[in-house]
Amino acid sequence: MVGESMGGVPMVNVQALVAIVFFAAALLVARSVMNIYRGKWPGGTGVLFYLRMLLGFLLAGAIVLSYYSFAGIDIISKHL
Repeated sequence: MVGESMGGVPMVNVQALVAIVFFAAALLVARSVMNIYRGKWPGGTGVLFYLRMLLGFLLAGAIVLSYYSFAGIDIISKHL
């Protein structure tokens, strides 16, 4: 059917799962940024800049996907 994948799971639920994965990845990136900033892990200002940019995109993606999944709007399958 249109709008469904993964064996009958609605795409809105898949979208919510991707939002949760993005948020979990953002938590891992934030922890990495803090460990590099404190000096526990090696890395310079370029690595910190890259990871902070990645953190921003992950958080923005998580917010947008979760907002649309709570509203019941499927935005993933429209672009596939």
